[in-house]
Amino acid sequence: MKVLFLIQGQEVAASRYRVLQFIPYLNAEGIETEVNAYPGTPAELARFFSGLPRYDCLFLQRKRFSGPLLALVRRRARKIVYDFDDSVMYRNSKAGSPHSKTRMKRFADMVKASDFVIAGNRFLMEQTRAFTDRVAVIPTAIDADRYIPKDYTRKKERVMIGWIGDHGSIHYMEKMKPIFEELGKRHPEAELSIVCDVFIDCDNIPVIKKMWSPETEITDLQDMDIGLMPLVNDLWSEGKCGLKILQYFGVAVPAVCTPVGVNKDVVTDGISGFYARSPEEWLEKLSILITNPALREEMGLTGRKTVLKDYTIQACAPKLVRILKTV
Repeated sequence: MKVLFLIQGQEVAASRYRVLQFIPYLNAEGIETEVNAYPGTPAELARFFSGLPRYDCLFLQRKRFSGPLLALVRRRARKIVYDFDDSVMYRNSKAGSPHSKTRMKRFADMVKASDFVIAGNRFLMEQTRAFTDRVAVIPTAIDADRYIPKDYTRKKERVMIGWIGDHGSIHYMEKMKPIFEELGKRHPEAELSIVCDVFIDCDNIPVIKKMWSPETEITDLQDMDIGLMPLVNDLWSEGKCGLKILQYFGVAVPAVCTPVGVNKDVVTDGISGFYARSPEEWLEKLSILITNPALREEMGLTGRKTVLKDYTIQACAPKLVRILKTV
């Protein structure tokens, strides 16, 4: 079996976590793989379409073809699997309204043209079921061999609250600035770490700015003492697949999050982290963890157990293999 994977880019988180890290497992199962970026020029499109019949299956990660291009893909591809991990049928949290007829139609057309759909969480699966019953959930997963627990015996003078993400999500952190400013006043021992390619500034709490890189990603996470995943309670956020929390838990760091979407499935409130719905709750829950190192360790290790059970490539790869072979 030969499968062509189209991804957004080698360093795009969805591409890395939902395709690239699975390639060795697929190869070991006798699935021949080729990974390319989505064609971006007329010449690349021509080469893509001419070569499609050589593959047994086309795996599309997140992005959607539409209109005549989608019709041509459907005619040229033997089988199509569509994988997505965001509410692509809605506008994002910065929009005035989440609803878009154009986005929903493009999503519906893509789903109907696919032989199978892989959704990143239950909410996305339910959105898909309006158009097809050929859908299953494979959560975003981490590599249990790569993510190892932080060293809790290492003594530190400061407590690091951390966030990792891409520039498209930094607006969630910008909304948190008043909370960070107040937190810095209450807890001078606290500091804020942001792993990204864009950053925010605060007056009352030190902000450590770290450019993301695959080489330092794990150590940057292990340096954190508390992980953050703030969201807005809307349809876009319902589609989030909780990668940040999985990364924090992977290195045994507890999380404080907005209880929206898959966050509620991954984090058990008061056990592996805390839910925070208001500025007052964010300050309360972060303060509890800042002042209680034993609780941070207990919650972080509990969160890691959750990840090891259901959210690793070791647990999810067999599901992907079964789907591809069935299709």
